[in-house]
Amino acid sequence: MKIRSFTQQLDQFAPKQLAEPGDPIGLQIGDLDAQFTRVLVTLDVRPEVVAEAIEKHCELIVAHHPVMFHSARNLDLSVPQNHLYAEIIKHNMTVYAAHSNLDAAENGMNDWLAEKIGLNKPQRLLDGYVDEHGQQFGMGRIGTLEKPMSIKQLAEKLKIDFNLQGLRLIAQNPQKVISRVAVLGGDGGKYFNQALAKGAEVFVTGDVYYHTGHDMLAAGLATIDPGHNIEKICIPKLANLFRSWKDIQNNHIQVIESKVNTDPFTFI
Repeated sequence: MKIRSFTQQLDQFAPKQLAEPGDPIGLQIGDLDAQFTRVLVTLDVRPEVVAEAIEKHCELIVAHHPVMFHSARNLDLSVPQNHLYAEIIKHNMTVYAAHSNLDAAENGMNDWLAEKIGLNKPQRLLDGYVDEHGQQFGMGRIGTLEKPMSIKQLAEKLKIDFNLQGLRLIAQNPQKVISRVAVLGGDGGKYFNQALAKGAEVFVTGDVYYHTGHDMLAAGLATIDPGHNIEKICIPKLANLFRSWKDIQNNHIQVIESKVNTDPFTFI
């Protein structure tokens, strides 16, 4: 099966038009017209992930986070990132990324996170691309918990549900009982005012900056920062999606879920 046929189906699920301006989605490295028999699904493309793909004879890597966020100034292989690119090319692998387009897609990343948190009837948090039918897409979701709980109880629940060593809580009163929660996977701190405007009592997002945390406190919005790595929920979700496609089944394509922990942080 050609990689191009596969990525066309992925683009239908998470259309490129949904991506944020300048986001380097889609083909990262490789040849869309190459044939493949095995695809590795991952959150990040790091050296250990590439080694895993090589070991498992995968010709294709599908990632949420692009491997090439910034253009290479040279191909000096003593630079770890450049060496990573060289390993991918050396082993004739293709890397394809679905990033902010997957974040904004219907039944995509933020719907998976909202489901994991337990939000009822989640709605779009941010306004993004509008298609030819007038349907609007956007990143993030906001909804209501099945039953009210304190901010601290929700934080403790998320720590367990996402199997976290720790998380950061920003709240004036952790014992306050809340029910309306917004979530935005990845680095979403700059959107806290939009979460407030939609009536969120708690905002779940990663990588909150120090000064943004102060602004959140001053605005009265409690925030739970479980980190960026909770987006690894995409690995089983995407893998199961791919396995459901008839072309994958008919061509006996093996879909492999990466087992590499790409979280750079350790809590001590």
